[in-house]
Amino acid sequence: MTRRYLFTSESVTEGHPDKICDQISDTILDALLTQDPTSRVAAEVVVNTGLVLITGEISSTAQVNYIDLARKKITEIGYTDAMNGFSANSCSIQIALDGQSPDIAQGVDQAHESREQKSEEELDAIGAGDQGLMFGFACNETPELIPLPICLAHRISRKLAAVRKTGQLSYLRPDGKTQVTVIYEDGRPVGIDTVLVSTQHAETIGDITDPAAVQAKIKEDLWTYVVQPSFSDIAVKPDSQTRFLVNPTGKFVVGGPQGDSGLTGRKIIVDTYGGYSRHGGGAFSGKDPTKVDRSAAYAARYVAKNIVAAGLAEKCEIQLSYAIGVARPVSIMVDTFGTGKIDDDRLLDLVKQHFELRPAGIIQAFNLQHVVAERGGRFYQDVAAYGHFGRDDLDLPWEQTDKAELLKQATSELLSAAV
Repeated sequence: MTRRYLFTSESVTEGHPDKICDQISDTILDALLTQDPTSRVAAEVVVNTGLVLITGEISSTAQVNYIDLARKKITEIGYTDAMNGFSANSCSIQIALDGQSPDIAQGVDQAHESREQKSEEELDAIGAGDQGLMFGFACNETPELIPLPICLAHRISRKLAAVRKTGQLSYLRPDGKTQVTVIYEDGRPVGIDTVLVSTQHAETIGDITDPAAVQAKIKEDLWTYVVQPSFSDIAVKPDSQTRFLVNPTGKFVVGGPQGDSGLTGRKIIVDTYGGYSRHGGGAFSGKDPTKVDRSAAYAARYVAKNIVAAGLAEKCEIQLSYAIGVARPVSIMVDTFGTGKIDDDRLLDLVKQHFELRPAGIIQAFNLQHVVAERGGRFYQDVAAYGHFGRDDLDLPWEQTDKAELLKQATSELLSAAV
């Protein structure tokens, strides 16, 4: 019997209060790593009406102007008008930073000592910066190999920002949220049930002043210039039965930090797989790559994506867990949900054989400590909005599928040996 169900994921724009915080945190991280690749960073940001608070723990030799970094990022996002209750030039920025605990640092101090390739003994000697568990996921529902609901939600959010910044829809404002509900049958997407867009906007649009007429104009424009283009290469598209909801309360004029406070790390499901896969609970933004919450989650995605890209499974979830000061994962789990071409235990053996999952090894393999300087001082801040995975618009090391052919060959050899 066919099982039919709905699954929903959401995204937020770069002007959402929580995402402002994530981006400022990662802008600080970029600046520190550019000057001092050994920087230990746990930068947290809070925003509210007219206020930015930068707090956390940072140990670095870098000399940066945190206030200037925050103002530049807020300007880039689009908050430049004090009439909106939050503006780059007029907001108060407060700094409350401490150094990182030496108890945490002692297990990972060697991780950044040299850029040279580390030996196996050195990689085994450099422990994780904390305990924790992380998940990585991939599936073949979209070209990006991420679930369709979060893929579409992110695409619509990015397009929403693009038409605002180019001036195509100049009445839009930075804050916004998107949500897409996909119809599934037996685990495969077959239709689009609902598309929801909530976007901050000007009180009037040209000579249109009636609130109902303003919303009608916004809905028409969003469908034409934002939603439809987001489905260009997706086989499953909206149809006559799809609901399209825009600003369901009637308007969205007051937004951003004036409408709601924001906090770094409060959009962990938006950052990952939209709830489609499990989550270990750790946030990404503001953390340097010695924090396995970040680096090991990237590694787990890399493993899962290469397994799916190799055609060894239709969907794959990887769980990793770590102990503070211990290099090798405490546990590794592979789950292909019954879609694997070989059993999960054999896939697990291949993962252990072909993927580097020690913290220092992950940093080395992905070049996570030097990549910022090599890309002109900008890297982590660009994944701080619109998701850390499935980003074909960015050249991300954990999104590469360079091990897919190797996995195919190894699987072929396994199957041949079993005959």
